[in-house]
Amino acid sequence: MAVLVCLLAGLLPLSWVQAEAQWDPHGYIIYCPCMGRFGNQAEHFLGALGFAKSVDRTLILPPWRTYKNIPFDEWFQVDPLKEYHRVILAEDFMREFAPEHWPPGERKGWCYSHSGDTSNCDMKIGNPFEPFWTELGVDFDDYVLFNIGFDNMYANAWKERFPPEKYPVMAFKGAPASFPVKEHHIALHHYLHWSEAIQGEASQVIEKHLNNQPFVGIHLRNGIDWVNACQHVEGMTEFMASPQCLGYSREKTVIPELCLPSTQEILRLTRKVVMATGVKFVFVATDRHPLTAELESHLQDQKVKVFHLDPWLPQIDLAILGQSMHFIGNCVSSFTSFVARERLREGKPTSYWTFTE
Repeated sequence: MAVLVCLLAGLLPLSWVQAEAQWDPHGYIIYCPCMGRFGNQAEHFLGALGFAKSVDRTLILPPWRTYKNIPFDEWFQVDPLKEYHRVILAEDFMREFAPEHWPPGERKGWCYSHSGDTSNCDMKIGNPFEPFWTELGVDFDDYVLFNIGFDNMYANAWKERFPPEKYPVMAFKGAPASFPVKEHHIALHHYLHWSEAIQGEASQVIEKHLNNQPFVGIHLRNGIDWVNACQHVEGMTEFMASPQCLGYSREKTVIPELCLPSTQEILRLTRKVVMATGVKFVFVATDRHPLTAELESHLQDQKVKVFHLDPWLPQIDLAILGQSMHFIGNCVSSFTSFVARERLREGKPTSYWTFTE
């Protein structure tokens, strides 16, 4: 009754009341998204969401990790995820539930160990591990060792070995998921929707610079770190996010040109798609060189304008690319794979440099 009175009086936010009423006796999962940049973190997130569903625990939505923790809902909506499974923001969990159900002194970190060796189990050694947990206000008092896989086939083993009555919170050192994302988890991107803030910024760019007209979006990965990585891919059956175009059967191999396409290939395929769609705008997202002058010269007879934003937040590029009429990306890049999954949900076409089905 007191809570209801406070709510009606405006003394308590609705989100507090909802969270207070929803402690999950099935237990919780949280993890550090500590492997790579956003594209990798997003692939891990889909796997972690699928894992939480399989073991029937609420997923604590971890902050995205940049140079600091970014609350999950700054970039993505929470409610669509609830259509698939139970979730709660990490900040809400730490404020409302942790003091009683996961108090200091009883916080255990979960560490994979086949042999029982705990030498690699320190949850807070190095960056981003230490700052991630510190910014959430979490220290660990002990470890729980496990050697069970995260695939659905192991769900019963997790439930039997680690019942929520004894282990209410599983806090993993890294994501309980594979990279690249498992094929059966790709569809979970259906529940991942940009926040209104990200959508709004993307819409402003499209209106101001692309005249709200149809456009082709392209992603060029050509920074020096990428150039160096692509030198060693020849003959690999899988490299980073390559299954998005090569498939999961490992019957095809990665070639350097698939990882780092030539300028000639970029001009060729962009022109082909522009001619097929009839668009007058091309939007370029890249980590280094947008090839703006080269593209405009190559498309001069089509009177196409090429625009490169270089936004303060890379997620704005992603949101814009998702709205293109046709998207051309890098098969090996998880930045591209994020866009490709979103477009799969919307039924929009995606092509890849140097790749022919």
